[in-house]
Amino acid sequence: MQNYLSKKAVGISPYTAGAQPKEKNIIKLNTNENPYPPSPKTLQAYENFDAKKLRLYPRPDGGELRKTIAEIFKLHESYVFCGNGSDEVLGFAYDAFFDKDIMFPNITYSFFPVWADLFDITYNLLPLNANFTIPIDKLKAPGGIVLANPNAPTGIALSLDDVQKVLKNNKDCVVIVDEAYGAFGAQSAAPLVPEYENLLIVNTLSKSHSLAGLRIGYALGQPHLIDGLVRIKDSFNSYPIDSIAQCVAAAALRDKEYYSGIAKKIMATRESTKKRLEDLGYSVLPSCSNFLFVTHKSKKAADIKKYLEENKIFVRHFNAPLISDYLRISIGTDEQMDTLIQKLTKFEG
Repeated sequence: MQNYLSKKAVGISPYTAGAQPKEKNIIKLNTNENPYPPSPKTLQAYENFDAKKLRLYPRPDGGELRKTIAEIFKLHESYVFCGNGSDEVLGFAYDAFFDKDIMFPNITYSFFPVWADLFDITYNLLPLNANFTIPIDKLKAPGGIVLANPNAPTGIALSLDDVQKVLKNNKDCVVIVDEAYGAFGAQSAAPLVPEYENLLIVNTLSKSHSLAGLRIGYALGQPHLIDGLVRIKDSFNSYPIDSIAQCVAAAALRDKEYYSGIAKKIMATRESTKKRLEDLGYSVLPSCSNFLFVTHKSKKAADIKKYLEENKIFVRHFNAPLISDYLRISIGTDEQMDTLIQKLTKFEG
């Protein structure tokens, strides 16, 4: 058959998402989804949406959603960009700000090198320390810096002071901080946006606001950076977020009490699960995310994953150098984590 793919399509290694099993009655702890539903106010906004408006194009700038984000972070709307999930926003950011010689850790969100390859951007990988922390003083590059904070898949977070050090050490390029998991215990760098002209924060409502199925992402940065994102977006698709998503996401962001409550619940479950795993002989990295990164003293991660899947529990295994002995376990409800521990206890026996 004739090969109709471009050279780029043939040569690229795409991002691999976590498995989406179709079986019923499974415990899905492999894609970091929030185990709790959107708030009643969020669902009400969806139910009350005037479907007659769907004949019209949505606001290209995010409309009500952009305004709400600006109000929450006490920023002018010119500091806010909205997109279809943080992955889209990050892709636009790569295209808008990077040409060559960027840097990110060698263990991090596995989409980071994919975008670099897609846009033909050369990059350097910074090796993590033995304890999986980032050697901040070595994080320097002439072309740009990309950080996940907390980092993925480790869950380890940088302090605000560390983020400032990175910004000061890379004044001549854009520093992107992906805060997808920041709601679960990390310090947000949002307060630094008015001070640092090279800082772009990217976030999503998928984890923190139980809206993974809606695909809502946004960026915070000074107006010249937001303008760069808009230039790329409007050269690709000038209407990225649909009207329903803008309405529902804005309602979710306004319901701070509900989502703060479920974040605290997830963090409490995370810490109790961490202790129970350690009691079973697992080493667990400190986490400020809605997942744990764990390894067993004697059992192979791949074998544990296989056993759990046989018992209808899905976790994530990255068969990659330095982390092939680790599993990433999303935090579910207390009941789901009880089942996980019960099954792992039997596996020990």
